[in-house]
Amino acid sequence: MNGGEAGDVRKLRIERPANNLLRALRAEDLALLTPHLRPWFADTETVLYEPGDSVQTVYFPCGPSLVSYVVLLEDGRGVETALVGREGALGGIVSQGRLPAYARGLVQFPGPFYRIESRELEEAKAQSATLRYLFARYADCLLAQVFQSVACNATHTIEQRVAKWLTAALDRTGDHDVPLTQEQLASMLGVGRSYISRVVQNMKMRGVLETRRGGVRVRDREQLQQLSCRCNDAVRAHFDDVLKGVYPTEDESTILKLNAGAAAPGSRMPG
Repeated sequence: MNGGEAGDVRKLRIERPANNLLRALRAEDLALLTPHLRPWFADTETVLYEPGDSVQTVYFPCGPSLVSYVVLLEDGRGVETALVGREGALGGIVSQGRLPAYARGLVQFPGPFYRIESRELEEAKAQSATLRYLFARYADCLLAQVFQSVACNATHTIEQRVAKWLTAALDRTGDHDVPLTQEQLASMLGVGRSYISRVVQNMKMRGVLETRRGGVRVRDREQLQQLSCRCNDAVRAHFDDVLKGVYPTEDESTILKLNAGAAAPGSRMPG
């Protein structure tokens, strides 16, 4: 499914940047980007990049939008290496020129974005060292998330990883409905469908989750966090050290969900 221009698909009313990375910019730096930032809406499973594509556009997820970086393996499977929400961006925010994408950029939760052409971003960075430095710090945070993901996949149980992924999604959306099937979750985590089924069934028996057609609903967030490894906490701590205030908070996400109402991702999940 392809995204569309905001005027054609959704009426976005964003009076201040709904992306935390953009909010962290100095007013002068944001002013350099504002004339070039174009509102856009993407549906679930919209592909932003395929491996080898020339990265000509940079995307800033806003509100509840979530995108996965998915590495494609030789057997056709795609394994998630990073999850990006309103705390970040996708595309060549640090590199110069239109370099090829290494991983697939796949929209997991639909929602609004800002887009800017890579050349326009490069022109703005050429005018401001502080703009370059902030994006470089974000790139460090994204790399830390990838490092943590590698360690998590190698050492933690499937249950811990499922709980970690669901917690990370809730952190960014404030929505307890997760429109992601067990097949999709198994593929992203690089494990068999049967393993995910056993984990989800166990969580249902404990009252943590409820399965619904097209996804799951988190019933007990506190217990879900207890089942999770501490990888999300480590990534959040690094964000706070490098880019204080950019990583989404639970309170911020709850307000986001309340303001979104029926337009929130989980609310579109079949009942």
